Amino acid sequence: MSEMKTPRRRSLLKGAAVAAGAMSAPMVSMAQTTSFRFQSTWPSKDIFHEFAQDFAKKVNDMAGSRLKIEVLPAGAVVPAFQLLEAVNKGTLDGGHGVVAYHYGKNSALALWGSGPAFGMNPNIVLSWHYYGGGKALLEEIYKSINMDVVSYLYGPMQTQPLGWFKKPISNIAQMKGLKYRTVGLAVDMFTELGAAVNPLPGGEIVPALDRGLIEAAEFNNASSDRVLGFPDVAKNCMLQSFHQSGEQFEILFNRGKYNALAPELKSIIDYAVQAASADFAWKAIDRNSKDYIELKTKDKVSFYKTPDSILRAQLDAWDKVVAKKSTDNPFFKRVLDSQRAFAQRAGQWQFDYEVNFRMAYDHYFAKGGKKA
Repeated sequence: MSEMKTPRRRSLLKGAAVAAGAMSAPMVSMAQTTSFRFQSTWPSKDIFHEFAQDFAKKVNDMAGSRLKIEVLPAGAVVPAFQLLEAVNKGTLDGGHGVVAYHYGKNSALALWGSGPAFGMNPNIVLSWHYYGGGKALLEEIYKSINMDVVSYLYGPMQTQPLGWFKKPISNIAQMKGLKYRTVGLAVDMFTELGAAVNPLPGGEIVPALDRGLIEAAEFNNASSDRVLGFPDVAKNCMLQSFHQSGEQFEILFNRGKYNALAPELKSIIDYAVQAASADFAWKAIDRNSKDYIELKTKDKVSFYKTPDSILRAQLDAWDKVVAKKSTDNPFFKRVLDSQRAFAQRAGQWQFDYEVNFRMAYDHYFAKGGKKA
């Protein structure tokens, strides 16, 4: 016997179906937008500031209207070297820089970037940080200096040049008394080599070089160096150095602001860091190689390989610096020991497995090389 569907029953059934459909549909969050104000430690025209903006865009694109990060250039709120304190206090919600800039708080912090890192390239240093104990050590150091921040490291930088000089140097004796700019533990290394070091922020280097306040300086890479104006005040650049051969970027968050985020937004930040790290590496290769050619052809800069004798002197000076720092600072020794253990294992694997790419490059591009 069939059941008759009265208008009232049909209405009730339709209402139930709509309710069931609503329950099965994905819930759309109507949460208010959370805005984070970031500051980088880089001038607005520097490619590094662009990298900070690239990270923010990845977060903003994935988070939709739920989280927006705005990135300001160095000095917009605080000077570059005061970023860590500003993020800790909540003056800024976050920031973009390098760990070595916090060197004055604890000398061990400069080991994330300064020095030869026992032969680790920057990507291996990042591997040590995330898988070899570096991250836990960094968090412990920040806690010890009362910096309540969340730190992400990313972006393996290529080896930084020895720097820009009025005249190229051929031996370590020419470093004696030289007024030179660098940062982090490289300050101690070059001081040990006899230089008179001035750790200026990025935006102040070229004006100081132009006015003769310093005689030589390093910053980072072909793209940054070109846009900051180095070729306008010096025409000689010495390539290759151990003073900062394994550096990476740091993204900082105020811990209170970070902890207040929903779990899925924290995950977006996690994956945005990883995506930005890969994107940085690819973009840097493209842009740095183009600007390197422009520096040689348009800006008439002469590039020289740093002599091996100077590189060996750097290693000897570094050994003296870290021996003293390890005695004075327990954290320093713990970080070094951790890096050494990881480098010994990872370095052997790296050098045993990796082919000599220069052989293939010379095969095709060296004078008389094979034409493809």
